[in-house]
Amino acid sequence: MDTQNTSVRPHAQARTAGRNHPPRSARANTRPAGGIAHDNSRHTTRFTVIGNHLAQHPELSGLAIGLAVHIQSLPTGARADIKTLAARFPEGPTRIAAALRELEAHGYLRRTRERTESGRIVTRTVSCNQPGRHGDATDDASRPPAGQRKQPSRRALPAVPKPAYISPELLRTAIDVLAGLRREDPRLLLSATDAEHLAPGVAAWLERDLTPTAVRHALTGGLPPGDLRRPAALLAHRLTAQLPPPPPYRAPERPPSARHPLRNCDSCDRAFRGPEPGRCCDCRSRTHLPAAA
Repeated sequence: MDTQNTSVRPHAQARTAGRNHPPRSARANTRPAGGIAHDNSRHTTRFTVIGNHLAQHPELSGLAIGLAVHIQSLPTGARADIKTLAARFPEGPTRIAAALRELEAHGYLRRTRERTESGRIVTRTVSCNQPGRHGDATDDASRPPAGQRKQPSRRALPAVPKPAYISPELLRTAIDVLAGLRREDPRLLLSATDAEHLAPGVAAWLERDLTPTAVRHALTGGLPPGDLRRPAALLAHRLTAQLPPPPPYRAPERPPSARHPLRNCDSCDRAFRGPEPGRCCDCRSRTHLPAAA
């Protein structure tokens, strides 16, 4: 008589109908028509994490976003100066320099000039993957006491446009525009030093036939959400990047002719207009006529 082998593992049971997943072709048909579709696979080596605040930044240009991604993927110590980046990418040094200024204005890049022990001046570039936050380079135990820490030096603001002619009245109007920005957005509270630096840039806009209200709207419209780490640097970038063209040329108007008062002619007593009392034009012309033969 046959005996049953009890050492054989029981057969795997089939999934219940409620847990069966539909085939891949059936799942593909459930996607909405149109729009982007992603074919993603997980990275395990050689990848860089990029935040959507950078990839979808509403203010940065595509070149600036691309350079930020490239710079964040570089190892520590790699060169990221304008000359090196211009040799790496097809864009020229001018466009790359402008894109780096965008990243600096929005806090994704910090560039400081430092003097080495040999006396040479070098530019130190720091890439920030999250503006406004600072990574911990050392732990708290290795940090010096608060009183012995070096205070970070204030970085210079980007240059701003200059008007063709700076008048005291124009600069006062520019300062008033900058001082009023905080009423539009409290994040745009500027120091007196920052306002003095930005005032010529605002004056250059006013010189191009823009009203103070139009300049204020251009500087405060479409600001990024969240904290503004360097509001003065952001305003300096906008004053330079969005500078409108000069107004069309207009021929100067001729001054109106002078209107002299009415006077009575000394010879004919007829009224005429003239700068001084005397004779009218007819009497003066008769005086110069040749005598009749």
